[in-house]
Amino acid sequence: MTPDFSKRRERLFRELKERKLPNLLVTCPHNVTYLTGFTGEDSFLFANQNSVTILSDARYEEQLQGECPHDPVFIRGATISMIDATAQWFGAQKIHEVCVESQTITLAQWEKLTSQVKGAQFGSCSGVIERLRERKDPSEIAAIERAVSIAERSFVSVTTMMTGDMSEKTVADNLDSSIRKLGGTASAFKSIVGVGARAALPHGRPSAKRIEEDAFVLIDWGAKENLYLSDITRVVITGKPNSKLQKIYQTVLAAQEAAIRAIRPGVMMSEVDATARGIIEKAGFGKRFTHSLGHSFGLQIHESVRLAKGQERPLEADMVVTVEPGIYIPGVAGVRIEDDVLVTKSGNRVLTSLPKQWDEIQPR
Repeated sequence: MTPDFSKRRERLFRELKERKLPNLLVTCPHNVTYLTGFTGEDSFLFANQNSVTILSDARYEEQLQGECPHDPVFIRGATISMIDATAQWFGAQKIHEVCVESQTITLAQWEKLTSQVKGAQFGSCSGVIERLRERKDPSEIAAIERAVSIAERSFVSVTTMMTGDMSEKTVADNLDSSIRKLGGTASAFKSIVGVGARAALPHGRPSAKRIEEDAFVLIDWGAKENLYLSDITRVVITGKPNSKLQKIYQTVLAAQEAAIRAIRPGVMMSEVDATARGIIEKAGFGKRFTHSLGHSFGLQIHESVRLAKGQERPLEADMVVTVEPGIYIPGVAGVRIEDDVLVTKSGNRVLTSLPKQWDEIQPR
């Protein structure tokens, strides 16, 4: 399914008109890709309320012709920086007012740009295109589903062949390799593999600790398929778990399933978080749930939607979010269960399908 970049740009043009922004300099590479399909680096996009122009360099001329052949392009010289070229182009186009994406431009670049374009009025802004990216179009949903499929198949392949003498790092490396073998571009992020007490590190780096050193392992991984990502977490039981681990696991699972049931258009993002958090608090683990419930993803693994306290925004159809409650007890154990969920017009659809019930994750 081919993305309709013209529709995406039409949404941007309407947004600029509503915000009364005559011009926008897009500096985030993911936003450039979203609006044009161009996947190169070191390039900007200039947008007014009717058109866009890609500002790039000669390294990408052929790539630009292939990925976005109908878009106007300004190619900078080989000896001139992107900021200097942008300033020159602004001067030639007589740009007098522009808003610049502030999250992906350095202070030094900002100072250089604003000092070189005499008489122009500059403003900083963020989130304009990120808000447009929150609702996925059919091509994006299909791409995310492919990334989910690759991630799940890699997990099955790797965990089926996992042995007790393997280290956390070996399992993570095997996941990375399997994702590529199955058609993925790469892992979506650095895979997290934590055995036993090391699973209590939400973003722990894989170590030399072996699978056989405890009764379970937490694996948080994802695949990148072309441009889009997936993000999943599962706990694998590898030995004889104690009753405390079972209680923690079943509490997290109950919280996650309740939160997923709560997802539908119009529900506040904070409310979904509160649904899961309330179950964990009631079980006595409230202080051990140390992060928000979930986030949106797509071209990036963390995008602008957050299922968290204070997020008094309603969910909308076609948003894709993770639902990943966790309980972490330092020195003892950590459990997180994460699925990818599409908000539909009438409710939601869970995109991930790996088993997660307690009796399903026991060793065979």
